[in-house]
Amino acid sequence: ARPYLYSDQEIRRLLRAALTLPAKGGLRAWTYHGLFGLLSVSGLRLGEARNLHLQDVDLDAAVLTIRGTKFGKSRLVPLHGSTRDVLADYLARRQRRWASRPVSSYVFVSNRGNRLDVGEIHRTFYVVSRQIGLRGPLDSHGPRLHDLRHRFAVKTLWRWYRAGEDAERRLPVLSAYLGHVHVRDTYWYLSAWPELMQEAMSRLERRWEGRP
Repeated sequence: ARPYLYSDQEIRRLLRAALTLPAKGGLRAWTYHGLFGLLSVSGLRLGEARNLHLQDVDLDAAVLTIRGTKFGKSRLVPLHGSTRDVLADYLARRQRRWASRPVSSYVFVSNRGNRLDVGEIHRTFYVVSRQIGLRGPLDSHGPRLHDLRHRFAVKTLWRWYRAGEDAERRLPVLSAYLGHVHVRDTYWYLSAWPELMQEAMSRLERRWEGRP
């Protein structure tokens, strides 16, 4: 499927809409606000975020340990301080909610205390997507959760270009962060975003003209 590249405004609207979800006696709104927000800024696969355990979150170091990934390798994913703070707030709410009874060790849990069901995650995403106009009421296709991962990759490359970094040289760093086995898998993210391609072409034109 062709990736959808969310704007910053759409991400903010998506997260605000998540906070309006009916609580249904639990932390549903905060859970999905935390999950969708983490996906938008970390580049994690949905399955990786869904499989996070409490022991995988180091708030002091602002690092996630991603285990049992798509290709069977574990990796460390550092977080921005603002992301850590939002995650810490959610985990504090989660602890208060389940202080009186045992609950699953997964980070993102349902109102019953179980790991979130993947089908329910997608259905909830479709609800908030339609609420903010990302999808029409009857649309069967549209922006996906996985597109948040694509957005993270191209935004990272775009920032490197804007900062004058050698994006191709740094591509293995992004590849490792995303959990790709081969750097060539990350090259796919170089296309499909006009702003990124414009930065790449500007870099090429400066080289042709002999400018730094």
